[in-house]
Amino acid sequence: MRILEVRRHSHRHSPALHLSQTGVDLARRVGAGPGKFDRVITGTLPRAFETAIAMGYAVDEQIEQLGMMNDAVTAAIQWNAGYTAWMKAAHNSPVVAQYTQALAWLLRSLVSVLPDGGRALIISHGGIVEAGSVGCVPATMRFADDAACGYCEGVRLTFDGETVVNTEMLRVDQPR
Repeated sequence: MRILEVRRHSHRHSPALHLSQTGVDLARRVGAGPGKFDRVITGTLPRAFETAIAMGYAVDEQIEQLGMMNDAVTAAIQWNAGYTAWMKAAHNSPVVAQYTQALAWLLRSLVSVLPDGGRALIISHGGIVEAGSVGCVPATMRFADDAACGYCEGVRLTFDGETVVNTEMLRVDQPR
């Protein structure tokens, strides 16, 4: 078994590229819990990288694909639609299906290099977390929570080989 924890970046004051102090504080709080990871990967936008650092983790790799959705996908679904909406969109829209499968391929490739029992942390963005997770799970599996990911929230995916056998929602009390 291998574990992939996929989380959204922490708080920023949009349109700022960098985390706010509230975001740094939230990431520090969240980072105190999960323990060690064999690999830490982020998107290329500063807020994802800064979240991993504020959580207390060195970043092993940054991947551009974890940072942005293309215009065709954003035209088909709102980034903050939630897990069930992403599942429906992937079923009904070839553009969304292709996107979720491309992200799933990336996530599986990151998991495949982990040692048996290994764990990886990915810090990405809202919509990308949901889309990649939806692409990875078998069609019969459902998520326990339908809501989109808030800051520092996400999902823990347990893989047996290339197959996700369990999902655990990672929810966080949000700053006010």
